[in-house]
Amino acid sequence: MEEFIGYLVKNLVDHPDDVGVHVVDGNSSTIVEVTVSDEDVAKVVGRQGRTIKALRTIAMTIGARMGRRVKLELVNS
Repeated sequence: MEEFIGYLVKNLVDHPDDVGVHVVDGNSSTIVEVTVSDEDVAKVVGRQGRTIKALRTIAMTIGARMGRRVKLELVNS
């Protein structure tokens, strides 16, 4: 999941080298923290949050297949 989310985000931004994906596993849930440069935050969020919402839906779908709850968070670097 970490590589796939990283691949998607790197293709959205202008500075793909600044993208970082960190996965924190809990008992029944997983938190995926995506770090991008300050200039690329707007691209990842998208208009009215549509892009980040789509990324969260993809992450939740992947997690559902693994039987886990997944939460995707965007973190500034």
